[in-house]
Amino acid sequence: MTLALLGYASGSCLGALWVCRVAGVGDPRLEGSGNPGFSNVLRLHGRRLAAVTLLFDALKGMPALWLTMGLGLAPWAQGVVGLAVLLGHSYPPWHRFRGGKAVASAFGVLLVLTPWVALCCAALWVLLAWRVRTAAVASLVSAGIAPLASLWLAPDYVLVVVTFTALVLVRHLLNIHRLRHGDEPGL
Repeated sequence: MTLALLGYASGSCLGALWVCRVAGVGDPRLEGSGNPGFSNVLRLHGRRLAAVTLLFDALKGMPALWLTMGLGLAPWAQGVVGLAVLLGHSYPPWHRFRGGKAVASAFGVLLVLTPWVALCCAALWVLLAWRVRTAAVASLVSAGIAPLASLWLAPDYVLVVVTFTALVLVRHLLNIHRLRHGDEPGL
């Protein structure tokens, strides 16, 4: 329980807000898509700030996950802590429970728990973002592939990865609606 709270607290530190404040640029929640995440920072402020945002959001939950692994907790327990990181990012209490889509945070969590799954999904995300030029499509497809990749590469974590995927998909419902209507912003 303590590690899950640590995961939630670390997840609730939104990289986009910290990076944009330090850089002296506008709050990404008030511009562009309004999402405090990598893609919106990329569109608003460029590659450098977006890369730092991605790094921050991917790394922030790792210490809590390393503790769960160091204690030898079962994959499901590691998954609970990882889910807490994602929920913290998606629903941070100090930002009125309005956070990001949890894609970069999920990448960081998966990088610790199932590194090969994370790397396969990241490679697919980059390829799709490059070809389709839409972050939502890249995120949705990569999240959808993650459970299949885990069947092959990390079978002990399949249910954990399915849970992470479900959260990422739910956080993208508005994007799915905009994609269906042709209103989703590109990269």
